[in-house]
Amino acid sequence: MTKLRIVDARTMEQLLSRCGFVRTRQKGSHVFYRHPDGRTTTMPHHPGRDLARPLIRSILRDIDVSPEQFAELLREI
Repeated sequence: MTKLRIVDARTMEQLLSRCGFVRTRQKGSHVFYRHPDGRTTTMPHHPGRDLARPLIRSILRDIDVSPEQFAELLREI
């Protein structure tokens, strides 16, 4: 298993939009994203804080992206 790179919410939001996810709603600091094919994920937006690795792994599982694909997408951003 590869070690995931730590990213902040803004970088993850760029990655999600590149994958086709659209910001649908927000409740407090949690933002909900939906893909046209029905996949959804939720991500907290806390300014100045990075996302934890278990949370990143959970988001990747929700959006059906492998850690290797995640690394490639980060290089493109």
